[in-house]
Amino acid sequence: MATDAPYLAARGVSKSFFGNPVLRDVSIELYPGRIHALLGENGAGKSTLINLLSGAMPADRGTIEIDGNPVPRMSPAAAQAAGIAVVQQELSVTGSLSIAENIGLGSYPRRFGIIDYTELSARAGAAASLVGLHEPLSMPVGNLPLGRRQMVEIAKALYRKPRVLILDEPTSSLSASEARILTELLQKLKGEGVAILFISHRLPEVMALCQHVTILKDGVRTADRSIAGIDADGLVRLMVGRDPGDLFPHWTTARSRAKAIVIKGFSSGLIREADLEIKTGEVLGIGGLAGQGQEDLLLGLYGATPAETSAAEVNGNAGLPRSVSQANAMGIAYVPADRKREGLHISHPIITNLLLPGFARAAALRLRNRIKEGEIAKGLAAHFAIKGDLDRPAQALSGGNQQKVALAKWMPHQPQVLLLNDPTRGVDVETKREIYIMLRQFASDGKAVVLLSSDTPELVHLCDRVVVIREGRIVSELQRADLSEQAIVAAAVGAEPTVTAA
Repeated sequence: MATDAPYLAARGVSKSFFGNPVLRDVSIELYPGRIHALLGENGAGKSTLINLLSGAMPADRGTIEIDGNPVPRMSPAAAQAAGIAVVQQELSVTGSLSIAENIGLGSYPRRFGIIDYTELSARAGAAASLVGLHEPLSMPVGNLPLGRRQMVEIAKALYRKPRVLILDEPTSSLSASEARILTELLQKLKGEGVAILFISHRLPEVMALCQHVTILKDGVRTADRSIAGIDADGLVRLMVGRDPGDLFPHWTTARSRAKAIVIKGFSSGLIREADLEIKTGEVLGIGGLAGQGQEDLLLGLYGATPAETSAAEVNGNAGLPRSVSQANAMGIAYVPADRKREGLHISHPIITNLLLPGFARAAALRLRNRIKEGEIAKGLAAHFAIKGDLDRPAQALSGGNQQKVALAKWMPHQPQVLLLNDPTRGVDVETKREIYIMLRQFASDGKAVVLLSSDTPELVHLCDRVVVIREGRIVSELQRADLSEQAIVAAAVGAEPTVTAA
């Protein structure tokens, strides 16, 4: 149950970077036994506020309070000592370390000055079981898919038995079953008196989980109220300052009879003996429960992992690409789900990331033209509404703007097939709308879009057709007229295993 006094609070905090205000006089109070939502578009200041609350950076003005007492110098060590744990949207796990070593990182139990691995295994195992991690604790985290790495990150926070748990887009890469485990866990922690700050762009889960909401817009608090009596559209209005309208663009198909990709007997990773045709001008959705081989299909088509077929044709070329560079030359581009590790060089300038796909060829042919490159980058930034100095590192951008860079960098090369792995993960409503419009326009221009998404409504509203994968096999192919969330979920869980004709 929530108490009358907040455990952690920010009072009138402000923060600027290079003279640009990011937070202006923002206050928030986190109470024990309450799940508190923090909402706002990408770039609204949410991540900066999290960093101030957790001591990762100091406020320019205002105070942070714990139990009503101002903290003169909030730091990560002070936050950890006070029982504040943060799960950031961009994961901080170390791939070469084991699950147990990642969970206990920074707080290893020691005996005679050395790590007590027996005790570490026991404590880490207890935290892992809370989030449904049943993999061997000795397994390197780098061997886990993105969703499971996310669960390791959450277990790492729980290992410290926090009094305040701050979660930034915790379900963005989780499967439905993993998200359900997390939801049940948060309800349990709430009942135990933990104060929870929950940041998500998935409004249905906010409505279901949270009791209170604070909304930021352009660094200013625009709302701080109970969620009772407000619906999802009302939350969107508070975030964007207007009626939400239709999130998805009006659907009209541009699908032709021409085939961008044809594969027969395709096998790669978990995928076995898949037959598939991808038409020009269509948005083809890839659905199913997480970890059933969907990503293997994209990576195999992109030449990033070995794949075999009995027959294949890609943009008029016989056979599959055998490397990423060959895939690019054949007109295929790929945007991965994990933009920080795979989609961008996060510490490099935005302009470098926007131009990255062209560097290798230009350097090999000695065709680098700095003036032309600058013009291309500025044009992309303007078209995709990526604001600010392009010489800043990509990590200075909000998650939504990082995703725009990951998409925009391919456009100068005019790919004929765009492979997308959860492109709106952790992206705000307005940026989602921009990405959806871009994808439909890409298809309208006669290109093919292959959209793997964990967001079932995206598949229903954006796609001309959806194939559902279960246990490495295409088990259902749903045409536009048959698309619904129920149909996709039914096929994913095995209630509808038939394959219909294209």
